[in-house]
Amino acid sequence: MSDNKLYLTGLKPTGELHLGNFVGALKQSRDLSQNNKMIIFIADLHALNAIHDAKVVRENSYKAAAVLMSLGLNMDNVLLFRQSDVDAVYKLTELLMNVTPKGLMDRAHSYKAMVDKNAAAGLDVDAGVNMGLYTYPILMAADILLYDTDVVPVGADQKQHVEFARDIAGHFNAIYGNVFKLPDARIMENAGIIPGLDGRKMSKSYGNEIALMSSESELRKKIMRIITDSKTPEESKDPETSTIFQLYRHFATQAETEKFAEMFRAGGMGYGTAKTILFEKINSVLEPMRERYEYLMAHPDEIDATLAHSAEIACKIANKKVAKVIKAMLGK
Repeated sequence: MSDNKLYLTGLKPTGELHLGNFVGALKQSRDLSQNNKMIIFIADLHALNAIHDAKVVRENSYKAAAVLMSLGLNMDNVLLFRQSDVDAVYKLTELLMNVTPKGLMDRAHSYKAMVDKNAAAGLDVDAGVNMGLYTYPILMAADILLYDTDVVPVGADQKQHVEFARDIAGHFNAIYGNVFKLPDARIMENAGIIPGLDGRKMSKSYGNEIALMSSESELRKKIMRIITDSKTPEESKDPETSTIFQLYRHFATQAETEKFAEMFRAGGMGYGTAKTILFEKINSVLEPMRERYEYLMAHPDEIDATLAHSAEIACKIANKKVAKVIKAMLGK
C-alpha cells in the first residue's frame, strides 16, 4: 500500500553488480516501486571522482540502467534517469556550496576513510583526494533536495548521506526561509552479510563475488567454486555456517529454506549436490532478469528512450526547485 511519499535512491556505475548488491539493495528497491512513487538515478557524476575514462562511465551507466530495467520495477511508478542528464543538479550543488559548513565535509565517511588510509600508509593525509570526493555529500544533498524527496532508503552505513542533506537543507532554510523539504532516511531491511565464494562478505575487493548478470555457465562455475569444509556426504552439516545455505535463503521461499536446512542436518547430501540445488534456485530467479538484460544491452535505443523520457520529467521538477533557490539567494 502506498504511503503517498516520494522515495529516491541512486546507483553508482562503478562496475559489475553482484548478488550482494541485489539482495542488499536492488531487490528492496524493486519491492518498494510496486506501490510507491520512486526516483532512481544512475549516479554517473558521483562515479567521476574514481573513474576518469568517459567510455567506462558511459558503458557502466548503460549496464546499470539495463540491470534496473530488468529487475521487475513498476515503471509506472518510477523515474529512471542519468544524474548528469538533469542540469539543475550542477546548479544546485554550486548554490549549496555557499551554505554548507566545511566541518560537515570533514566528517564525511568517504573522506575520513581516505584520510585514515593515507595516514596508515604514511602518506600525506589528502593524497589522492580530489574535490569531487571531498564535496561528494553536497552533490548527494542536491540529488535528494531537488525533488522534494520524502524518504531515502539506505543501508545503515549510508545514513550519514541523508543526515547531511537534512543539515544542509536546515542551514539553507535558516537563512533563506522554508525552501527545502527535509528528507527522512529509511534504513533498509538488514539482509545480513551476503557471503562470497570464500565465506567472507561478498565484495569486489575480495574477488569473491558472483556477478548478478553472469551467464548460466559462469553462474554454475562460480557456485561450484564455493569453499566448503571437509565433511563427507553422510555427515550432518550445520546450515548456519554454510555459505551455500546462507546464499540459498536469500533466493528461496521460507518453506524451501526450511527443507534445505533439514537436508543439511539429516546427512546424506554432499556439497556437490547442495551446490547444484543452490545453482538451480539462483538461476531460476536470475534467468528472466538475465534475458531481459541481454535484450536491453542489444537494444540500447530502448534504454535511451526510458532514460530520456524520465530525465525530461525530472528536469521540469528540478528546474522549478532551482528557480525557487535562485530567487531566494539572488532575488531574481
